[in-house]
Amino acid sequence: MSDERPLILVTCDDGIESPGLRAAVRAALPLGEVLVTSPCAQQSGAGRSLPSFHDGAIHAVDYRVDGQPVPAYGIHGSPAQSVLYAVIELVERRPALCLSGINFGENVGTNVTASGTVGAAIQAADMGIPALAVSLETEPQFHYNHSEEVDFGAATHFAHLFTARMLAQQMPFDVDLLKIEVPADATPDTPWRVTRQSRQNYFHALPTGRKQLSEKVRLPYEVAIDKDRLEPDSDVHALRVDRVVSITPLSLDLTSRVALDELEALLR
Repeated sequence: MSDERPLILVTCDDGIESPGLRAAVRAALPLGEVLVTSPCAQQSGAGRSLPSFHDGAIHAVDYRVDGQPVPAYGIHGSPAQSVLYAVIELVERRPALCLSGINFGENVGTNVTASGTVGAAIQAADMGIPALAVSLETEPQFHYNHSEEVDFGAATHFAHLFTARMLAQQMPFDVDLLKIEVPADATPDTPWRVTRQSRQNYFHALPTGRKQLSEKVRLPYEVAIDKDRLEPDSDVHALRVDRVVSITPLSLDLTSRVALDELEALLR
């Protein structure tokens, strides 16, 4: 039996300088050997994209967490590309797990497919590496900006807890990654529960208010929930209504859960 500590790949779509990434590394360090790879710059909303316009350059970074040096690399690429380059070019052995996060801002409902945090974890899962994506509910002003004001204590606790659980247990078939959402007011004692992904859109885009189409503006957005139709077993309900930690199992298989023969008959 090998005495080698498990290799944990840690990444974050908020960029190599993100305090949330540092919190994730802090969660992983007691559990194994850690390698950090992350986009050089903010990549929120990148999903699982593999864009051709990034040059793919890789730079070693002087990275320390609580005074402990950790091998780290900044990638000129998307969150998913950070995982891809790490596994293809940087590791000498296969990671036992990929921890993506801790993200500034929640990733729930149908917005999940836009999430770079989830996208990086999906990329790892697609390469056969167990993965979890951890996000902390924050105010929107922090979604694209690093801030030391945000307390990652509870999110670090749950990232550590479920990293340990995933290293110790093989997930059932079709659980390719876990998506973890931590309320802003959570503590290490906050309950957690397994949820489904809500079918509701969570972040709703708003008009920009610009006077000229050529003006450079980012679409503003707001949280809007239809509580009358909100599924009680969903990630949105757990996070926003019950204020508990949401653990959502996600699958690489996006096939609709319709009876395929019935759909074929309908289409014919």
